Amino acid sequence: MIIVMRSDAVSQNIEDVTNLLKKYNLGVHISTGAECTIIGVIGDKRIIKDIPLELMAGVEKTVPIVESYKLSGRTFSPESSVVDVDGVKIGGKELVIMAGPCAVESEEQILTAARAVKKSGAQMLRGGAFKPRTSPYSFQGLEEEGLRILDLARKETGLKVITEVTSQKAVELSFDYVNMFQIGARNVQNFELLKEVGKSGKPVLLKRGPSTSIEEWLNAAEYIMSEGNYKVVLCERGIRTFETATRNTLDISAVPVVKSKSHLPIIVDPSHAAGKSAYVASLSRAAIAAGSDGLIVEVHPDPKSAMSDAAQQLTPEAFDKLCLEISQIAKIIGREFAYENK
Repeated sequence: MIIVMRSDAVSQNIEDVTNLLKKYNLGVHISTGAECTIIGVIGDKRIIKDIPLELMAGVEKTVPIVESYKLSGRTFSPESSVVDVDGVKIGGKELVIMAGPCAVESEEQILTAARAVKKSGAQMLRGGAFKPRTSPYSFQGLEEEGLRILDLARKETGLKVITEVTSQKAVELSFDYVNMFQIGARNVQNFELLKEVGKSGKPVLLKRGPSTSIEEWLNAAEYIMSEGNYKVVLCERGIRTFETATRNTLDISAVPVVKSKSHLPIIVDPSHAAGKSAYVASLSRAAIAAGSDGLIVEVHPDPKSAMSDAAQQLTPEAFDKLCLEISQIAKIIGREFAYENK
Protein backbone atom coordinates (compact mmCIF):
# COMPACT_ATOMS: atom_id res chain seq x y z
CA MET A 1 0.00 0.00 0.00
CA ILE A 2 1.03 3.60 -0.57
CA ILE A 3 -0.42 6.66 1.12
CA VAL A 4 -0.49 9.71 -1.13
CA MET A 5 -0.28 12.96 0.80
CA ARG A 6 -1.94 16.13 -0.47
CA SER A 7 0.26 18.77 -2.07
CA ASP A 8 -0.50 21.13 0.83
CA ALA A 9 0.34 18.54 3.52
CA VAL A 10 2.78 19.82 6.14
CA SER A 11 5.62 17.93 7.81
CA GLN A 12 3.53 17.30 10.92
CA ASN A 13 0.88 15.52 8.82
CA ILE A 14 3.54 13.22 7.37
CA GLU A 15 5.02 12.59 10.80
CA ASP A 16 1.61 11.69 12.24
CA VAL A 17 0.98 9.10 9.53
CA THR A 18 4.49 7.69 9.90
CA ASN A 19 4.17 7.36 13.65
CA LEU A 20 0.85 5.56 13.30
CA LEU A 21 2.35 3.01 10.90
CA LYS A 22 5.35 2.44 13.15
CA LYS A 23 3.02 1.91 16.09
CA TYR A 24 1.79 -1.20 14.27
CA ASN A 25 5.38 -2.31 13.49
CA LEU A 26 5.03 -1.53 9.81
CA GLY A 27 7.97 -0.34 7.74
CA VAL A 28 7.85 3.11 6.19
CA HIS A 29 9.43 4.45 3.02
CA ILE A 30 8.96 8.16 2.27
CA SER A 31 9.39 9.50 -1.26
CA THR A 32 9.19 13.25 -1.66
CA GLY A 33 8.42 14.41 -5.20
CA ALA A 34 7.95 17.78 -6.81
CA GLU A 35 4.16 17.70 -6.41
CA CYS A 36 3.45 15.43 -3.44
CA THR A 37 4.88 13.05 -0.87
CA ILE A 38 4.23 9.31 -1.02
CA ILE A 39 4.46 7.12 2.06
CA GLY A 40 5.10 3.47 1.27
CA VAL A 41 3.80 0.92 3.78
CA ILE A 42 6.05 -2.14 4.15
CA GLY A 43 4.57 -5.20 5.81
CA ASP A 44 1.13 -6.79 6.23
CA LYS A 45 -1.30 -3.98 5.45
CA ARG A 46 -4.18 -6.04 6.84
CA ILE A 47 -3.08 -4.89 10.29
CA ILE A 48 -4.42 -1.41 9.52
CA LYS A 49 -7.30 -2.35 7.22
CA ASP A 50 -9.90 -0.99 9.68
CA ILE A 51 -8.11 2.32 10.27
CA PRO A 52 -9.57 5.17 8.12
CA LEU A 53 -6.22 6.57 6.96
CA GLU A 54 -7.97 8.77 4.38
CA LEU A 55 -9.48 10.81 7.22
CA MET A 56 -6.09 11.77 8.65
CA ALA A 57 -4.94 15.35 8.09
CA GLY A 58 -2.97 15.78 4.86
CA VAL A 59 -3.86 12.39 3.36
CA GLU A 60 -5.26 12.45 -0.17
CA LYS A 61 -5.77 8.71 -0.77
CA THR A 62 -4.44 5.20 -0.20
CA VAL A 63 -3.50 2.96 -3.13
CA PRO A 64 -2.95 -0.83 -2.95
CA ILE A 65 0.18 -2.17 -4.67
CA VAL A 66 -0.14 -5.30 -6.80
CA GLU A 67 3.59 -5.86 -7.36
CA SER A 68 5.51 -7.93 -4.81
CA TYR A 69 8.50 -5.61 -5.17
CA LYS A 70 7.75 -2.43 -3.23
CA LEU A 71 11.03 -0.63 -2.59
CA SER A 72 12.48 -1.25 -6.04
CA GLY A 73 9.26 -0.37 -7.89
CA ARG A 74 8.19 3.00 -9.23
CA THR A 75 4.96 3.06 -7.23
CA PHE A 76 6.88 3.76 -4.01
CA SER A 77 9.46 5.98 -5.74
CA PRO A 78 8.11 7.55 -8.95
CA GLU A 79 11.28 9.54 -9.64
CA SER A 80 14.37 7.81 -11.02
CA SER A 81 17.14 7.20 -8.49
CA VAL A 82 20.80 8.12 -8.81
CA VAL A 83 23.24 5.85 -6.97
CA ASP A 84 26.36 7.61 -5.71
CA VAL A 85 29.45 5.39 -5.62
CA ASP A 86 31.88 7.61 -3.74
CA GLY A 87 31.42 10.45 -6.22
CA VAL A 88 30.58 8.44 -9.36
CA LYS A 89 26.85 8.92 -9.93
CA ILE A 90 25.00 6.16 -11.76
CA GLY A 91 21.59 7.03 -13.17
CA GLY A 92 22.15 10.72 -13.83
CA LYS A 93 22.78 12.44 -17.14
CA GLU A 94 26.37 11.19 -17.37
CA LEU A 95 26.92 7.63 -18.58
CA VAL A 96 29.12 5.48 -16.34
CA ILE A 97 31.56 2.98 -17.78
CA MET A 98 33.05 0.23 -15.63
CA ALA A 99 35.93 -1.61 -17.32
CA GLY A 100 38.74 -4.02 -16.60
CA PRO A 101 39.67 -7.68 -16.82
CA CYS A 102 37.41 -10.57 -15.90
CA ALA A 103 39.83 -11.77 -13.24
CA VAL A 104 42.67 -10.21 -11.27
CA GLU A 105 45.76 -12.12 -12.37
CA SER A 106 48.72 -9.95 -11.39
CA GLU A 107 49.68 -6.47 -10.24
CA GLU A 108 51.13 -5.59 -13.65
CA GLN A 109 47.99 -6.76 -15.47
CA ILE A 110 45.61 -4.74 -13.30
CA LEU A 111 47.69 -1.56 -13.25
CA THR A 112 48.12 -1.68 -17.04
CA ALA A 113 44.39 -2.21 -17.54
CA ALA A 114 43.44 0.50 -15.03
CA ARG A 115 45.67 3.11 -16.66
CA ALA A 116 44.29 2.26 -20.10
CA VAL A 117 40.59 2.31 -19.26
CA LYS A 118 40.92 5.55 -17.30
CA LYS A 119 42.65 7.16 -20.26
CA SER A 120 39.61 6.33 -22.40
CA GLY A 121 37.09 7.75 -19.92
CA ALA A 122 36.06 4.85 -17.66
CA GLN A 123 35.16 5.97 -14.15
CA MET A 124 35.30 2.55 -12.48
CA LEU A 125 37.66 -0.44 -12.57
CA ARG A 126 36.20 -3.94 -12.56
CA GLY A 127 38.15 -7.07 -11.70
CA GLY A 128 37.24 -10.40 -10.16
CA ALA A 129 39.09 -11.43 -7.00
CA PHE A 130 36.61 -14.25 -6.31
CA LYS A 131 35.69 -16.26 -9.41
CA PRO A 132 32.69 -18.60 -9.18
CA ARG A 133 33.39 -20.95 -12.10
CA THR A 134 31.34 -23.69 -13.71
CA SER A 135 34.17 -26.16 -13.16
CA PRO A 136 35.79 -26.53 -9.71
CA TYR A 137 39.13 -27.03 -11.51
CA SER A 138 39.08 -23.65 -13.23
CA PHE A 139 40.91 -20.58 -11.88
CA GLN A 140 39.02 -19.45 -8.78
CA GLY A 141 40.63 -16.04 -8.27
CA LEU A 142 43.36 -14.56 -6.07
CA GLU A 143 40.91 -13.60 -3.32
CA GLU A 144 42.45 -11.20 -0.77
CA GLU A 145 45.66 -10.77 -2.78
CA GLY A 146 43.46 -9.79 -5.73
CA LEU A 147 41.65 -7.26 -3.56
CA ARG A 148 44.98 -5.76 -2.49
CA ILE A 149 45.97 -5.35 -6.14
CA LEU A 150 42.65 -3.68 -6.98
CA ASP A 151 43.12 -1.30 -4.07
CA LEU A 152 46.62 -0.47 -5.34
CA ALA A 153 45.17 0.43 -8.75
CA ARG A 154 42.44 2.48 -7.09
CA LYS A 155 44.99 4.52 -5.17
CA GLU A 156 47.18 5.12 -8.21
CA THR A 157 44.49 5.98 -10.78
CA GLY A 158 41.61 7.33 -8.66
CA LEU A 159 39.21 4.90 -10.34
CA LYS A 160 36.46 3.50 -8.13
CA VAL A 161 36.60 -0.30 -7.80
CA ILE A 162 33.89 -2.93 -8.19
CA THR A 163 34.33 -6.64 -7.57
CA GLU A 164 32.07 -9.65 -7.28
CA VAL A 165 31.37 -11.10 -3.85
CA THR A 166 30.26 -14.70 -3.51
CA SER A 167 29.84 -15.29 0.22
CA GLN A 168 29.62 -13.59 3.59
CA LYS A 169 33.39 -14.10 3.96
CA ALA A 170 33.98 -12.37 0.61
CA VAL A 171 31.78 -9.45 1.68
CA GLU A 172 33.79 -9.03 4.87
CA LEU A 173 37.17 -9.35 3.11
CA SER A 174 36.24 -6.96 0.29
CA PHE A 175 34.57 -4.22 2.32
CA ASP A 176 37.61 -1.97 2.83
CA TYR A 177 39.13 -2.63 -0.59
CA VAL A 178 36.30 -1.77 -2.97
CA ASN A 179 33.71 0.95 -3.60
CA MET A 180 30.93 -1.30 -4.91
CA PHE A 181 29.93 -4.94 -4.56
CA GLN A 182 28.81 -6.99 -7.54
CA ILE A 183 26.34 -9.84 -7.20
CA GLY A 184 26.91 -12.16 -10.14
CA ALA A 185 24.29 -13.88 -12.25
CA ARG A 186 24.73 -17.18 -10.40
CA ASN A 187 23.88 -15.52 -7.07
CA VAL A 188 20.94 -13.32 -8.05
CA GLN A 189 18.65 -15.52 -5.91
CA ASN A 190 21.15 -16.33 -3.18
CA PHE A 191 18.92 -14.59 -0.67
CA GLU A 192 21.27 -14.85 2.29
CA LEU A 193 24.05 -13.20 0.27
CA LEU A 194 21.64 -10.48 -0.87
CA LYS A 195 20.80 -9.78 2.77
CA GLU A 196 24.50 -9.56 3.63
CA VAL A 197 25.27 -6.92 1.00
CA GLY A 198 22.08 -5.16 2.05
CA LYS A 199 23.34 -4.94 5.63
CA SER A 200 26.75 -3.69 4.44
CA GLY A 201 25.35 -0.37 3.21
CA LYS A 202 27.82 -0.38 0.30
CA PRO A 203 26.53 0.21 -3.27
CA VAL A 204 25.58 -3.01 -5.07
CA LEU A 205 25.52 -3.96 -8.75
CA LEU A 206 22.92 -6.72 -9.12
CA LYS A 207 23.25 -8.81 -12.27
CA ARG A 208 20.30 -10.58 -13.82
CA GLY A 209 20.48 -14.37 -13.86
CA PRO A 210 20.45 -16.28 -17.17
CA SER A 211 16.94 -17.61 -16.47
CA THR A 212 15.66 -14.82 -14.22
CA SER A 213 12.49 -12.94 -15.14
CA ILE A 214 12.41 -9.18 -14.67
CA GLU A 215 9.95 -9.58 -11.78
CA GLU A 216 12.26 -12.08 -10.05
CA TRP A 217 15.18 -9.72 -10.63
CA LEU A 218 13.37 -6.79 -9.03
CA ASN A 219 12.39 -9.01 -6.10
CA ALA A 220 16.07 -9.88 -5.68
CA ALA A 221 16.79 -6.14 -5.46
CA GLU A 222 14.03 -6.00 -2.84
CA TYR A 223 16.02 -8.35 -0.59
CA ILE A 224 18.94 -5.91 -0.61
CA MET A 225 16.77 -2.84 -0.13
CA SER A 226 14.69 -4.40 2.64
CA GLU A 227 17.87 -4.38 4.76
CA GLY A 228 18.02 -0.59 4.41
CA ASN A 229 20.48 -0.38 1.51
CA TYR A 230 18.84 1.51 -1.35
CA LYS A 231 22.07 1.93 -3.34
CA VAL A 232 21.30 -0.75 -5.92
CA VAL A 233 22.13 -0.70 -9.63
CA LEU A 234 20.70 -3.37 -11.94
CA CYS A 235 22.76 -5.02 -14.69
CA GLU A 236 21.36 -6.81 -17.75
CA ARG A 237 23.93 -9.38 -18.97
CA GLY A 238 22.02 -11.61 -21.31
CA ILE A 239 19.58 -14.45 -20.76
CA ARG A 240 19.57 -18.11 -21.78
CA THR A 241 17.70 -18.85 -25.01
CA PHE A 242 17.90 -21.49 -27.74
CA GLU A 243 20.49 -19.40 -29.65
CA THR A 244 24.09 -20.65 -29.52
CA ALA A 245 25.83 -18.06 -31.71
CA THR A 246 26.48 -15.94 -28.63
CA ARG A 247 27.17 -16.87 -25.03
CA ASN A 248 23.81 -15.44 -23.96
CA THR A 249 21.09 -13.42 -25.65
CA LEU A 250 21.24 -9.75 -24.64
CA ASP A 251 17.74 -8.63 -23.67
CA ILE A 252 17.85 -5.04 -24.88
CA SER A 253 14.14 -4.72 -24.12
CA ALA A 254 14.95 -5.18 -20.43
CA VAL A 255 16.36 -1.64 -20.35
CA PRO A 256 13.11 0.22 -21.15
CA VAL A 257 10.99 -2.37 -19.31
CA VAL A 258 13.01 -1.98 -16.11
CA LYS A 259 12.92 1.81 -16.41
CA SER A 260 9.12 1.67 -16.62
CA LYS A 261 8.78 -0.64 -13.61
CA SER A 262 11.65 0.48 -11.37
CA HIS A 263 13.33 3.69 -10.29
CA LEU A 264 16.71 1.95 -10.00
CA PRO A 265 19.49 2.68 -12.52
CA ILE A 266 20.29 -0.04 -15.04
CA ILE A 267 23.51 -0.74 -16.93
CA VAL A 268 24.40 -3.44 -19.47
CA ASP A 269 27.17 -6.04 -19.60
CA PRO A 270 27.80 -6.67 -23.32
CA SER A 271 30.82 -8.89 -22.65
CA HIS A 272 28.97 -11.73 -20.90
CA ALA A 273 26.04 -11.38 -23.28
CA ALA A 274 28.20 -11.76 -26.40
CA GLY A 275 30.89 -14.11 -25.19
CA LYS A 276 32.90 -12.96 -28.20
CA SER A 277 34.83 -9.70 -28.37
CA ALA A 278 33.78 -9.07 -31.99
CA TYR A 279 30.19 -8.42 -30.91
CA VAL A 280 30.82 -6.34 -27.78
CA ALA A 281 30.95 -2.92 -29.47
CA SER A 282 27.68 -3.44 -31.36
CA LEU A 283 25.83 -4.55 -28.23
CA SER A 284 27.32 -1.64 -26.28
CA ARG A 285 26.11 0.91 -28.81
CA ALA A 286 22.64 -0.65 -28.83
CA ALA A 287 22.49 -0.61 -25.02
CA ILE A 288 23.37 3.07 -24.77
CA ALA A 289 20.87 3.96 -27.51
CA ALA A 290 18.17 1.99 -25.64
CA GLY A 291 18.64 4.12 -22.53
CA SER A 292 21.14 2.19 -20.42
CA ASP A 293 22.80 4.30 -17.71
CA GLY A 294 26.17 2.79 -18.53
CA LEU A 295 28.17 -0.33 -19.30
CA ILE A 296 30.43 -2.84 -17.58
CA VAL A 297 32.96 -4.06 -20.15
CA GLU A 298 35.76 -6.59 -19.88
CA VAL A 299 39.13 -5.19 -21.00
CA HIS A 300 42.44 -7.05 -20.75
CA PRO A 301 45.96 -5.86 -21.76
CA ASP A 302 46.48 -9.19 -23.55
CA PRO A 303 43.18 -11.08 -23.93
CA LYS A 304 44.83 -14.14 -25.49
CA SER A 305 46.65 -14.83 -22.23
CA ALA A 306 43.65 -14.19 -19.95
CA MET A 307 43.01 -16.86 -17.33
CA SER A 308 39.25 -16.35 -17.53
CA ASP A 309 36.86 -15.47 -20.41
CA ALA A 310 39.64 -14.71 -22.90
CA ALA A 311 37.32 -14.72 -25.93
CA GLN A 312 35.09 -11.86 -24.77
CA GLN A 313 37.64 -9.35 -23.46
CA LEU A 314 38.52 -6.25 -25.47
CA THR A 315 42.01 -4.94 -25.99
CA PRO A 316 42.66 -1.42 -24.65
CA GLU A 317 42.72 -0.18 -28.26
CA ALA A 318 39.29 -1.67 -29.05
CA PHE A 319 37.90 -0.27 -25.79
CA ASP A 320 39.23 3.17 -26.63
CA LYS A 321 37.46 3.10 -30.00
CA LEU A 322 34.25 2.02 -28.27
CA CYS A 323 34.45 4.90 -25.78
CA LEU A 324 34.79 7.38 -28.64
CA GLU A 325 31.64 5.92 -30.24
CA ILE A 326 29.77 6.06 -26.94
CA SER A 327 30.63 9.73 -26.51
CA GLN A 328 29.15 10.42 -29.95
CA ILE A 329 25.94 8.48 -29.25
CA ALA A 330 25.59 10.22 -25.88
CA LYS A 331 25.36 13.63 -27.57
CA ILE A 332 22.54 12.42 -29.82
CA ILE A 333 20.37 11.03 -27.01
CA GLY A 334 20.94 13.86 -24.54
CA ARG A 335 23.40 12.05 -22.26
CA GLU A 336 27.00 12.85 -21.42
CA PHE A 337 30.23 10.86 -21.56
CA ALA A 338 33.67 12.39 -21.40
CA TYR A 339 35.97 10.66 -23.89
CA GLU A 340 39.38 11.79 -22.70
CA ASN A 341 41.90 10.02 -24.94
CA LYS A 342 42.08 12.68 -27.66
